[in-house]
Amino acid sequence: MRIAVAATPDVALPTLEALQASSHELICVLTKPDAPAGRGRELQSSAVAQWAVRNAVPVFKPHSSSQISDHLANVDLVITVGFGFLIPEAVLKVPKHGFINLHFSLLPRWRGAAPVQRAIEAGDGRTGVTVFKLDRGMDTGPIYTTAECDLMPGINSDELLKSLAILGVRPVLDAIELIAKGELPKEQSDVGATRASKLSKEEGHINWNNEAEVIQRKIAAFNPNPGAWSIFRGQILKINRARLTTLSLPVGKLTFEQRTVRVGTGSYALEILEVTPAGKKTINAEAWANGARITAEDL
Repeated sequence: MRIAVAATPDVALPTLEALQASSHELICVLTKPDAPAGRGRELQSSAVAQWAVRNAVPVFKPHSSSQISDHLANVDLVITVGFGFLIPEAVLKVPKHGFINLHFSLLPRWRGAAPVQRAIEAGDGRTGVTVFKLDRGMDTGPIYTTAECDLMPGINSDELLKSLAILGVRPVLDAIELIAKGELPKEQSDVGATRASKLSKEEGHINWNNEAEVIQRKIAAFNPNPGAWSIFRGQILKINRARLTTLSLPVGKLTFEQRTVRVGTGSYALEILEVTPAGKKTINAEAWANGARITAEDL
């Protein structure tokens, strides 16, 4: 089958590698245009664009969804993975077999932009991937294949995304085979549907009145972006990793004892493991506390 991939982030790379090694023909890659990155704000191509260049696969960078169809002549199927564009219904009909999407949740749970983060934040016990046919709705199309896995406590969104990217390879290849055989996808139910709205920086502000488990899940879900944070000495302090304890402290009280940083919550204290101070690099909590020279006034 002649296939194009429309993707932007590095979670698409396992699928690209598998397609490159398969019997299918990878015609081209579509990805978002170069964007400013890093402290120098220099233009940088996406992880998918860099992969395409390394592997001598034609790469196109449309500036709008209306330009996508210009690159789909003689393409049988398009696979999308975190592409970043909403694709018009008319464009979905251009390839012979339309578009399929690798989505990082077990649909219909967590339709939307941040399924991995919302699953972690909600404390889901299981998650997985879904390969479905794109339609005009938001992740509402009929389903070809799925794969499930346990959602391990404490895993952050970056770690889970990488794991799901690998898990998703087989369902994508299986979906292609089903399409080649002329098999139709199964209609997706709306029962149990939830919305995975995009995370905002403001939403990452930690409310220490919440229970420790709720806060710990938020920290993991918002790591690495946009980050969960609190205020320390008038500045934002990102909290990247934390673990549960069975100790009790007053809500919001910070302690640094026996080389361990803890903060009181609405239930038990959380042990803080890693932070990112404003304008500085990520550092383990003990080193931060030593450098900050925490005093009784901070505690």
